[in-house]
Amino acid sequence: MMADEPVVEDKLRSHVPHTARIWNYWLGGKDHFPADREVGDRVQKIFPVVIELARADRLFLGRAVRYLAAEAGIRQFLDIGTGLPSQDNTHEVAQRVAPESRIVYVDNDPLVLVHARALLTSSAEGATDYLDADLHDPEIILREAAKTLDFSQPVAIMLLGVMHFISDDDELQRIIDRLLTAVPSGSYVAVANTTTAVNGEATAEAVRVWNIDAQPKLKLRTPERIAEFFDGLEVVEPGWVSCSRWRTEPEYDGSLPVEVDQWCGVARKP
Repeated sequence: MMADEPVVEDKLRSHVPHTARIWNYWLGGKDHFPADREVGDRVQKIFPVVIELARADRLFLGRAVRYLAAEAGIRQFLDIGTGLPSQDNTHEVAQRVAPESRIVYVDNDPLVLVHARALLTSSAEGATDYLDADLHDPEIILREAAKTLDFSQPVAIMLLGVMHFISDDDELQRIIDRLLTAVPSGSYVAVANTTTAVNGEATAEAVRVWNIDAQPKLKLRTPERIAEFFDGLEVVEPGWVSCSRWRTEPEYDGSLPVEVDQWCGVARKP
């Protein structure tokens, strides 16, 4: 959306760069405004591999959902921090494997809400819903998601590219604990969070530039700290790794894809 209508732009706060729209810009989408592109270009100039990071994160979503639906037998997904609709959204991947899958999307960006209808094209056997809510409010998310999901049955909680927008570690731990308490044994969580494990100072500088103007602000965490939030869960192989390395096929020459500073993992609640 190269949105031009003043009223629409005003409602969407188009002058404030927003993570979902910048991410969409990096992925080659059309749902962004000049302010988003300006920040996206500044970050990309000092950190060109951010495009690969964004793509790796998106591809991880597809692989994780396929694993959860096809191998783990999950039929319910709570996707928090959905972002703007793209190719192979969670419900499309899950319902391709199991048409009866039920998906609830959660995001707080008004532009995502505008496009939510694209996320609600469920198969006849399954269901999708969209919540205008924030990860800071897990009680609201759980209450509203229960209208579509059965929390007595396993659920996959998707936290891709959203945890790093909560700066306080104690608050984030409380939120994660509350979400996991609400789901039964056999549920899963899929996680992706920005780190500096690969590119170090280059990633840190890109995040510094991001945090000057974009909303919400982003907090970097080490891979070890990311894993600590999920102590007590059973981590699925290959463990906590770069998004580009989670269950990916080797390149034609046998080498593995280049690592990116988006760390990920999938874990099961015992």
